Amino acid sequence: MKIPELFITGSLSLRKERNEEVNRLKRFRFLEHTADAYVAAYGSTLEEAFENAAYATFEVMTDVRKIKPKIEESIDVEGHDEQSLLYNWLEALLVRFDTAYMLYSHFKIHKIEKMKEGYRLTAKIRGELYNSEKHPQKVGVKAVTYHRMEIVKKPKQVTLRFILDI
Repeated sequence: MKIPELFITGSLSLRKERNEEVNRLKRFRFLEHTADAYVAAYGSTLEEAFENAAYATFEVMTDVRKIKPKIEESIDVEGHDEQSLLYNWLEALLVRFDTAYMLYSHFKIHKIEKMKEGYRLTAKIRGELYNSEKHPQKVGVKAVTYHRMEIVKKPKQVTLRFILDI
């Protein structure tokens, strides 16, 4: 079964909906996968692609547009390579949801730096506590996987592909 690209619904004007759809599709899209959520996240930099990967992860779980950026938190993540950094970044966000019931809608990665032994990501994330009356439940994400994970860097575009176990 093919998972369709993101469709925008709501009471906004058709023109505004189309603009939002275009902007969101530039950020990420869902790829074909039989059982899990297979995501391609895009950015003009590695940092922007990581931000959009986080956004897509929360879009799998709920309508991110309904998450207000009320609470700001700092997050630091490390990985031995860029793929493990992506895995650890998304996993850290899922752990915050599982343990503190936080949903996030704004992600600002200040830097991804290569260190002597691996990589480090420093970011600010903003969101609010999960509220079942406000945040429609889509699909629960159990984990990030390394299966089919890839990072493709081209001039002016980075594409991250990864699977979320749902």
